[in-house]
Amino acid sequence: MVDDKKVAVEVSGWLRVYEGGSVDRTWTGPPEYKFLTEPAPPHNHFIDGVAIRDVTSNSGDVRVRIYLPEKQPDDSEKLPILLHLHGGGFCISVADWYMHYQFYARLARTARVICVSAFLRLAPEHPLPAACDDGYEALRWLASSEGRAEPWLQSHADFNRVFLIGDSSGANLVHELAARAGRDDSLTQITLAGAIPIHPGFLYSTRSKSEMEQPESPFLTLDMVDQFLAFALPAGSNKDHPITCPMGPAAPPLESLKLPPMLLCVTDLDLIKDTQMEYYEAMKKAGKDVELLMNYKVGHSFYFNKIAVDSDPDTAAQTADLISGIASFINKH
Repeated sequence: MVDDKKVAVEVSGWLRVYEGGSVDRTWTGPPEYKFLTEPAPPHNHFIDGVAIRDVTSNSGDVRVRIYLPEKQPDDSEKLPILLHLHGGGFCISVADWYMHYQFYARLARTARVICVSAFLRLAPEHPLPAACDDGYEALRWLASSEGRAEPWLQSHADFNRVFLIGDSSGANLVHELAARAGRDDSLTQITLAGAIPIHPGFLYSTRSKSEMEQPESPFLTLDMVDQFLAFALPAGSNKDHPITCPMGPAAPPLESLKLPPMLLCVTDLDLIKDTQMEYYEAMKKAGKDVELLMNYKVGHSFYFNKIAVDSDPDTAAQTADLISGIASFINKH
């Protein structure tokens, strides 16, 4: 008899799947981190130089959170757009979580960009390619007459400078969406100017050296790597799937893809650093325009740990360097 109150799988404090199939994403790890997973409400007025609103498309198929920085005297007439794709192993995380709010509000304010953060469906209820499809629909919405007429975007956004940015598994979506956009001749109302994968979840089905040697953190454990992808990948697939291993033999050759300039962000203590660097080398070998931004003495998604950003000078400095590097990349393109 199936017991919907009995946990079948529990993943590192982030996710519980019950025997009956229901899913609970209530954080049960160290309580001091719980606030990072709580929703940050939107505010149409400027707080610390940024206003935030949530928008749902007329069809209901697209939902985004828009971060608008308060205009400064030296701003361009129109600001670039960052389409943000959140991480969480395709299984956890929501665009309005505080961890995203605290970083992307700061990035919008500092880099002088409008951030449009897409709400994505999650596995195991919605396995891949659901999150890819949701992210791409958000990109298509930006290119549509409806998206271009959204008041904040119509008044302040430069649709000729659209950038993709994503964290962890969201960085996998950055590559996937960039490749899709390169094949899509209908996206004529926007220009994809660049892509910024941050700490992507690129993996092989066999463990890398860094997976075996680097320290785990609350933001990435081997349990998360294995269990989340077991839930998220299409039936019969493993980590060699093109979404998780775009540099592998099962993926389209990188040389065949039309991709915008990329800024790949990596940390020296990331559990999956080795495969991220292999992607970087494969992109260079394929003749793609890719830059590397390396942070030091910090781990996967370190910039989301508001406790460390506020209390540890090294984490604070590396977060500032990450934001500065992203801003410089955007300014070049």
